[in-house]
Amino acid sequence: MKIKIALLGNPNCGKTTMFNAVTGSTQYVGNWPGVTVEKKEGPIRGHKDALLVDLPGIYSLSPYTLEERITRNYLTTDKPDAVINIVDSTNIERGLYLTTELLEMDVPIIIALNMTDAAEKAGINIDAGKLSKSLGCRVVKTSASEGTGIEDLVKNTIDIASLKERPGSYPRFSGCIEDTLEMISVAANKFSGDLPKRWLSVNLFSRDPILRQLLPLEEGDMNEIEDLIKSCEESNDDDSESMIANERYTYIDGILKGTVIKGRTEGLSASDRIDVVLTNRLLGLPIFFMIMWSIYYISIQTLGDMTIGWTETLFGTISERVSALLSSANVAEWLHALIIDGAIAGVGAVLGFVPQLMILFLLISFLEDCGYMARVAFIMDRIFRQFGLSGKSFIPMLVGTGCSVPGIMASRTIENESDRRLTIMLTPFVPCGAKLPVFALFAGAFFPQQSWVAPSMYMIGIGMVILSGIILKKTDLFGGEPAPFVMELPSYRMPKIKGVLTHMWERSKAFIVKAGTVIFFAAGLIWFLQAFSWSLQMVRPDESILASIGSFIAPIFRPLGFGNWQSSVAVVTGFLAKEAVVSTYGVLLGVGEVLEDDPMLVSQISRIFTPVSAYAFMVFTLLAPPCFAALGAIRSEMRSWKWTFFAIAWQTGLAYMLSMLIYQFGGLFFEGKEVSEMATVIVGSLVLIAMGYSLYRIIKNSVSGKCACGGNCARCGAAKAGHSK
Repeated sequence: MKIKIALLGNPNCGKTTMFNAVTGSTQYVGNWPGVTVEKKEGPIRGHKDALLVDLPGIYSLSPYTLEERITRNYLTTDKPDAVINIVDSTNIERGLYLTTELLEMDVPIIIALNMTDAAEKAGINIDAGKLSKSLGCRVVKTSASEGTGIEDLVKNTIDIASLKERPGSYPRFSGCIEDTLEMISVAANKFSGDLPKRWLSVNLFSRDPILRQLLPLEEGDMNEIEDLIKSCEESNDDDSESMIANERYTYIDGILKGTVIKGRTEGLSASDRIDVVLTNRLLGLPIFFMIMWSIYYISIQTLGDMTIGWTETLFGTISERVSALLSSANVAEWLHALIIDGAIAGVGAVLGFVPQLMILFLLISFLEDCGYMARVAFIMDRIFRQFGLSGKSFIPMLVGTGCSVPGIMASRTIENESDRRLTIMLTPFVPCGAKLPVFALFAGAFFPQQSWVAPSMYMIGIGMVILSGIILKKTDLFGGEPAPFVMELPSYRMPKIKGVLTHMWERSKAFIVKAGTVIFFAAGLIWFLQAFSWSLQMVRPDESILASIGSFIAPIFRPLGFGNWQSSVAVVTGFLAKEAVVSTYGVLLGVGEVLEDDPMLVSQISRIFTPVSAYAFMVFTLLAPPCFAALGAIRSEMRSWKWTFFAIAWQTGLAYMLSMLIYQFGGLFFEGKEVSEMATVIVGSLVLIAMGYSLYRIIKNSVSGKCACGGNCARCGAAKAGHSK
């Protein structure tokens, strides 16, 4: 039977880096909170019989977020043989709060004082021996990023797991609190089961709502416990939860005296001096926009553009050699066309953008690892809060820049259920890596000199998040004050080259794998449907099965400027995978490797798009419901088909409305076309005006110091959820 060891610590304490060091895995490591969104496991190197479980980063075992519940349920239900508690040596006071809760759970525990190299540079010296004696458990100094102390940590962890070495003590509290806990322990003894007695008593004292629901508490027992708690609260003139928190910090302060010696620090640190500029109220947001513009500009139009010749040559060579091989083998004409014009052309159309994507992922990984992305969440919190959202909602959106699936899953950090649902709905608006090939294709074909086009997709995505938040937060479904947002800003650090390259490769590999599986299948199917009629006779593309299907749904997209059967088909295949949009055009237009500067591509695609309609198509791709995998994640996290369909309807409606307005008014002002579908345009314009007016009212009321919603709080449905001035 394998030994199970849980890895537990605060967000951004180096937990995932430690997991990789101990197991040899390559989980994503980021210098910002919210990296691990679910538990992951792997065998410990050199100990095949030992399994290490990486749990989400949490600050306490309170049951307010899904991550805290995941962790707590694992500790109480799965009962690991030992727990490695990672504590950030540079912020030991905060890290030990979780430690005090783990000591009460009476599980074999070892403390890993991580980031000791950073602590020493900051003039912090920790006596591990004294700390071990005070806590009653083993303490090991480590630096996961440098690989120091890892062997010692593993050896000691295996020892305590094998010996079932439990901590020798737990925090004792003062006055009536300790007396009340003893009485609660006696009252709860008859239904505690195998739950740790001390932990159970403390959580009952704190009125843990989930624990009270799980335990078979009779009314008499509950009343007895409640009377004990109220008596203690009256004596201390404080609520029970606050008293426990204060006692924990008092205990921590006591054991750190003489254990931690901090050197003198004068003035602001380097990180603080940088933050004076990057998190400035006026400069923070423009700097963020400039950085994102630079990233897209480098990855698509400069450095990324230089890679196009390589991919064109590569896929051209592959296509020629495979074609020659098939011809020499005298394969059937239809099979030759399927492989060359279908599979290779479709997959090549997508893989042609891999170098650009790798550059994009490299730059984003650098920003994440250096600590800047944590500042972005802080900056956006100030903006989001004005519109009823929390900065916590922006963290999943940052995660979603690689793929929407982990971004949607990262919403688990949000305590408020309505805020969490709203975040899940809006996270796909931020461009993921799968949408970049679509933006690169159309930006390169129609806007080769306009460097703002591709970055504008990111800005439109953020804008739609804000506008959607304005509207939906005014409804009873999502009303209420945003959840408080408290987040540590980690120190800036120079990213490790290995870590940045590993993260870039993991994201790129996922893209390549999808191209070799889902896109390969989709490209072959698209070729078959565009090559054969319903009677299974080979025909021209405009007489094919695909053309008839596309022509049937094309009128739906006519007000958006791409009411042709080819684009209608591309929209549909985009729901399978956004990369499939590019491969669809590669097959239907017969271009082969779809590259944005290919004269043949520009000539072919110009027949079905104008610059305005091309931009409208980009916006529709940005805002329309994500791929099937992301929709599955939405269903999983929403835990309701009703909410899932609501999310799909909102995303589709917003994408349709904005794309239509861009095409109709863009055609009027830039191409001299008359506005068509007037009734639809009028409705869409009224909705957009209403959204803009709501934005104006919120900003006006916020500046004047009035209630942010601008409404009558007495009649506001959100007031019931804690709405206040």
